[in-house]
Formats: sequence, structure tokens, C-alpha cells
Amino acid sequence: MKQILKNRTKKYAADCWNLCTKFPVSREYNAFCNQLIRCSSSVGANYRAACRAKSTADFINKLKIVEEEADESMYFLELLLEVSDKEHIEMKRLHAEGNELLSIVVASIKTMRNRKS
Repeated sequence: MKQILKNRTKKYAADCWNLCTKFPVSREYNAFCNQLIRCSSSVGANYRAACRAKSTADFINKLKIVEEEADESMYFLELLLEVSDKEHIEMKRLHAEGNELLSIVVASIKTMRNRKS
């Protein structure tokens, strides 16, 4: 499962980057696209860091960062959906993938907290 999530989070970042290449270059789109690229790539980077955690508490803390970054990615996808006249299928797919990743991470955090108790 760990390798599957590493691959999914890396693909998520690459897919968000590819989506951003399709928007016009403007100050407005650049602001949202830059944020989306940062937070979507941070999902995978922080998940990889969580996989190298030194303790259960460290693992949970790193997963909390993944949770925040996945939620932020979804936020910027929602903004782009609202302001864009582009085809929405890819943005909706990425939003759904972000939601799935977020759900997996939240479930993992809950599981680890229950084990810790």
C-alpha cells in the first residue's frame, strides 16, 4: 500500500502540473496555478517523509501535513473550476483524486491514533 500511495501522490502532482500548463499565462491564473503546483507536489513529498518517520507521533504529524496540503490542492482546483472557461473534466477528476487521497490519509491518522491509545 505504501508504494501504491507514493505512486499515486507523485502522479497527482504531475497531473496537476500538466493541468496548469493548459491555462493562459496571466497574473491571475499564475497565482492559482503556482499554489496548486506547490500544494499538490507537497502531498507526495510529505507522504514520502511520513514513510520515513522516526516514531508514531512523527508519522501522524507528517500525515497531518499531507492532509492539509491535499485539502489545499482541492481548494485551488475548486477556484480554478469556478473561474475557468476550460474543460472541467480533468479538474473534476483531479479534485476527486485529491478527495480520495485525503480520505486515505485521514483514515490512516485515525488508525494510528487508535493504536497509540
